Amino acid sequence: MEEKIQYYILFANYTQGLLLKDLLAADGIRSRVAPAPRSIQGELGCGMSLLLEADVIDAARECIRRNHAEYHDIVPLPCQFNPKRNKFC
Repeated sequence: MEEKIQYYILFANYTQGLLLKDLLAADGIRSRVAPAPRSIQGELGCGMSLLLEADVIDAARECIRRNHAEYHDIVPLPCQFNPKRNKFC
């Protein structure tokens, strides 16, 4: 089974992340605010990232380029969600 890849866009601060979230939404690009995984957060203090699926990453890169949006890095990672986490029933 092929591993699902998701993309985390990392930021130096929340303002950059929320501005890019709005730009992506205006272009109809799906994204969601997510905590930055500790394995890729590094020295960044804000801990916020935008999570995007692989099928929209090219459109997101174009939106970033066109709008000169600020970000720190874009990191591809295998899906980090554990479907059994917090499942009580």
